[in-house]
Amino acid sequence: MKKMWKSVLSFVLVAAVSAGVSVGTYTYLNENHRVAATSTAEFRQPLKLATYNAAAAENTDFTAAAENAVHGVVHIKATTAVKEQGSDNQPQYIDPFEFFFGDRGGFRRPQAQPRVGFGSGVIISTDGYVLTNNHVVDGATDLEITLNDGRKFAGKLIGTDEFTDIALVKVDAKDLPVIPFGDSEKLKVGEWVLAVGNPFNLTSTVTAGIVSAKGRGISAMQRGGNMKIESFIQTDAAVNPGNSGGALINTKGELIGINTAIYSETGNYAGYSFAVPISMAGKVANDLKQYGAVQRAVLGVMIQDIPNVAPEEKSKLKVYEGAYIADFADFSSAREAGIEKGDVITHVNGVKIKNSNELQEQVSKYRPGDTCEITVDRNGKTKNFTVKFRNRQGNTEIVKGDAGTSVLGATFKELTKEQKREYGVNYGIVVDSVTKGKFSEAGIKKGFVIMIVNDNKITSPDDLDRIVKDIMAGNSEDQGLFIKGFYNANRGQVIRHYAIDLM
Repeated sequence: MKKMWKSVLSFVLVAAVSAGVSVGTYTYLNENHRVAATSTAEFRQPLKLATYNAAAAENTDFTAAAENAVHGVVHIKATTAVKEQGSDNQPQYIDPFEFFFGDRGGFRRPQAQPRVGFGSGVIISTDGYVLTNNHVVDGATDLEITLNDGRKFAGKLIGTDEFTDIALVKVDAKDLPVIPFGDSEKLKVGEWVLAVGNPFNLTSTVTAGIVSAKGRGISAMQRGGNMKIESFIQTDAAVNPGNSGGALINTKGELIGINTAIYSETGNYAGYSFAVPISMAGKVANDLKQYGAVQRAVLGVMIQDIPNVAPEEKSKLKVYEGAYIADFADFSSAREAGIEKGDVITHVNGVKIKNSNELQEQVSKYRPGDTCEITVDRNGKTKNFTVKFRNRQGNTEIVKGDAGTSVLGATFKELTKEQKREYGVNYGIVVDSVTKGKFSEAGIKKGFVIMIVNDNKITSPDDLDRIVKDIMAGNSEDQGLFIKGFYNANRGQVIRHYAIDLM
């Protein structure tokens, strides 16, 4: 018993599934927003932004909402085919970088086994687009989508966004049932909500709870999480492994969030769950459909919640809620507009900002090139500024999903088994050709073997492509590539390091 209570003291936030999938998209047009990001690739489904009146608890009937929602939620089976690792008869391989730093022990490669995960998804258009979590489909080579009526379809991954943990999948079908969109910004703390998904690989399951908090950040509760943009809807509706990517709906049956994570010691439900607001997830889905990559607008500011501001600076503030501007990035739309260090952002286009998570949520709705009005408190005085958003590179260019490694001016191939044996390595890609571009400018030539980029092991050209896309789309803190690899010279391997600026 003592051991049990001792373990309760340490909690871990666990991503709600290794394969949960959910679909949701949101086209945001609010009369209170003077300029809103719009899309010419909106999903075909009814949009409901009616006046919002939450029902009293004693009058709440969940049956109609649940009945409609279960048909719009799907089960996702994500299979990852692990690359053949060879047999026990093959020689041991050595990573030259590990060898260089003193780890001289070889290792035997285990037999490859496919990995299978299960999760949930939400149908967001009648023609087969499904919204889910990135962590559900990440790395999957095969997706099987099962509808509530039992029909199965092969799923095609349209795009993913690690920073919001959202992914978009497409199935070849028509006239599918969808869950109409609600307005997650009008959601109230204490309001009834339903979570719909496929926990523990069961068929469609509905649980109920209330909204416990909004604008919740959970990084501080994680151990090494990688969700970078956080403004979660926190609920006490039971969510378990398999619910990831499932729907969070209000009592009208409208989609207001994508279930993403739980707060748990064991990995199963233990009190609270977290959902990405549909206002954020919908914009990501529209970007992935239209461009193949998320168009990330940034203010170019370093922000803090007021309780975390240094005492000497906090004593000068006249407000107790908002996002405190601690500093600026090299390229800052906010500084360009006239905002200063020490200002507190209190509203974005009239929407009240209570903390830095809510500021992230509001900014995430915009694309580079969009403008909005930012209200700040400066020494007790209210000031308004019109800000034109840029991307992390400081411009307003659209990033296409096929940008990737094409900007490098090179082509790549995976190392063959024979090459790995010859070089004595177990991963890496080889530069197959070099034309005009970043590689040529850096002096990288054909035959160079790339092993590590920005501290990530590169096992396929897709690994490198993903890193470049994240940087180009502003989804990474990195602004370039630091590449480690080698040339296979006649007298042995010649290790080289290259730095490439992608700005």
